[in-house]
Amino acid sequence: MAHARAAEQPAEVPAWSLPAAARERISLPATWPERVTREWALGESTGKGVRVCVLDSGVDADHPLVGELEGAVVVTVGEDGATEVVEDTQGDVSGHGTACSGILRTLAPDCRLFSVRVLGAGAIGSGPVLLAGLRWAVESGFDIVNMSLSTTKRDFAPTLHDLADQAYFRRTMLVASAHNMPVESYPWRFASVLSVGSHGGTDPLEYYYNPDPPVEFFARGLDIEVAWAGGGTVRSSGNSFATPHLAGICALVLAKHPELTPFQLKSVLYLTAANVGDAA
Repeated sequence: MAHARAAEQPAEVPAWSLPAAARERISLPATWPERVTREWALGESTGKGVRVCVLDSGVDADHPLVGELEGAVVVTVGEDGATEVVEDTQGDVSGHGTACSGILRTLAPDCRLFSVRVLGAGAIGSGPVLLAGLRWAVESGFDIVNMSLSTTKRDFAPTLHDLADQAYFRRTMLVASAHNMPVESYPWRFASVLSVGSHGGTDPLEYYYNPDPPVEFFARGLDIEVAWAGGGTVRSSGNSFATPHLAGICALVLAKHPELTPFQLKSVLYLTAANVGDAA
């Protein structure tokens, strides 16, 4: 009888669960077409209004291939080792961030670019500075954060993983480059980010889904003429330059479909990749 009485009691809803009365509150309209095409996903988009953060070596805002920056900050380290985010008046100290920004601007000319400098000369940085810059970017609520960088230091992986998850739940898409060498590095290894490797094609809008993780997508990244600090260009290759290609494509999609979550955005990219379905 004790068991019978217990069964008659209304069951408590576990934490993170959905009460019956709340089902209607989370109902969503089905607005996707029966077949998701590139035209639906990004056709005629210029990336207008999408806020893109370039977490890198700074950006040369005077470069003709970059155009207007919405703002720029740099992570500094005090004598006590504490990090601080302040206005960046120096710009690009390496050229790497300008290269990534030029690619982004070319693909999504009307996106809103912002620079967060976490790398120094030679595109070299430290873990604490990277973490502080990424934390600031996530808390600032950018739509996309381009991360053409990574760290091999495992000590920083747990915090990077936590920040990547925070970004995912805040609807900020972290687009991160795989390492150019076959080594373990972060944050591109995390499932909550969009990880990018290179392909050798010439079409900046051509990208492929990778059915063999951990890299999720391949974008143009080999033998590319890119903007560089000082107003000129250089020819270079690397996953660093594939990443802003895919980040720019993300900006095109989000400008047309700002309601998409990172999960949905990844799904759209998969369905419109050059090697998937009708596009293959």
